[in-house]
Amino acid sequence: MTGELERLARRFQDHEPGLLGASRSCAVLCPLAEGEDGLRLLFEVRSYQVSQAGEVCFPGGTMEPGETPQDCALRETEEELSIPRGEVALLGTPDFICSQRGFLLRPVLGLVSPAGLAAMRPSPAEVAEVFTVPLSFFRQAEPDLRSYDLVPQVPEDFPYGPVGIPRSYPWSRGQVEIPIWRYQGHTIWGMTARLVREIIR
Repeated sequence: MTGELERLARRFQDHEPGLLGASRSCAVLCPLAEGEDGLRLLFEVRSYQVSQAGEVCFPGGTMEPGETPQDCALRETEEELSIPRGEVALLGTPDFICSQRGFLLRPVLGLVSPAGLAAMRPSPAEVAEVFTVPLSFFRQAEPDLRSYDLVPQVPEDFPYGPVGIPRSYPWSRGQVEIPIWRYQGHTIWGMTARLVREIIR
């Protein structure tokens, strides 16, 4: 094997594939809790001291080097809500979201124990509020579905000739669907709502 082949083999033989060109990967815990009315999903409202303030989300954040989605989701949940990772039974990994902003969002489904809920102390720096919603609500209430178009904006000086395509080239377009649920004064939408829809399927 030549030196170049050896270099390529070393690089890719144990490589875990990710999103080509992604700036980062994030992971969230989709926390389930058992209630008198059945399973409930636990949500956060983002603190007004952080970006996307006031939005409803799941606990999570950017994955650190060498961290698995499960490790990241449990770490972030412990940092944001003080729920000990040992009090979360991991159930699996739903489908991930590839954001057009260049990152992967990796959801992890887990059941929080009663002791974990009792230990919960939201960090005021990151979390303004915590609330739960019965899974049955999402199954019974159809979301308000909206969508927006992803439209390519190709620069005027794009080198059509050297690339070998005409100016009329049919650039790929896309569309993102946004489910929206409203529950007791809270609005669950965007990527969080897309993950909810994946969980209840």
